[in-house]
Amino acid sequence: MPDAPPVLGFGDPRCRQVALVGGKGASLATMTAEDLPVPPGFVIASTAFEAAVDTDALRELMRGGDLDAARAMVAAAEPPKEPIERHYAELTGLVAVRSSACAEDSESASYAGQQETYLNTDGLAEVLANVVRCWLSFFTERAVFYRREKGSLDDVAMAVVVQQMVDSQKSGVLFTVDPVHGRRDRMVVEAARGLGEAVVSGEVTPDNYTLGRDGVVKKSRVVGAERVLSDADCAALAGLGRRLADLHGGPQDIEWAFDADGRLFLLQSRPVTTI
Repeated sequence: MPDAPPVLGFGDPRCRQVALVGGKGASLATMTAEDLPVPPGFVIASTAFEAAVDTDALRELMRGGDLDAARAMVAAAEPPKEPIERHYAELTGLVAVRSSACAEDSESASYAGQQETYLNTDGLAEVLANVVRCWLSFFTERAVFYRREKGSLDDVAMAVVVQQMVDSQKSGVLFTVDPVHGRRDRMVVEAARGLGEAVVSGEVTPDNYTLGRDGVVKKSRVVGAERVLSDADCAALAGLGRRLADLHGGPQDIEWAFDADGRLFLLQSRPVTTI
């Protein structure tokens, strides 16, 4: 895809190509095209990484097991400053800089959660530095071991998402099926106050809600003195979950957040592959 620009906005149709922007980037662009409530952003495409390093030499280092030299090459790479600056100027406030591996969520392997995310990034210099940090996270010992076992060491395609932060008051994960019991007539929500990364990473113990397809709470496990989510919140999540599952043709694993004004935003959606 030599004609693709190094940076693509979520609204660009090419931003829905996983090979260019990775699983996370393509998901966000697809949901943007579906007029779903996605915070604005852009993706530094895999072509930008390929232009910033000698990919043939990098693959040779990977095959030879010289991870230190591979990381040194990546650390010295320079992201495309001008197009990043142009797209970044269209966003307001703090941004999240997220890795988006282009082999993510394939049938044989899932790289989700293995690369880094940098929240509350402020200023162009820090955005550029975090892009390189995201590139580097594809070359940690853990990530390389996983590719050796499940993928290919020749896979060096890496994209990076830059997205406007939500002033998140409560956030978490929604499964549009019950992934533990395999029930398609139920949805499961995990929710905590603040940023959703704490829920996804397991840093906090979230509330847990089991919902009917209509969003009615069937049972809940509340951690604090009061529920994180109201009945209206649960109904809104269920409605959005049904819409996403219908649009994408199957059960979804969704990251979401409510801001200080009670608006619901979608931060990620990927297929549930465990049932």
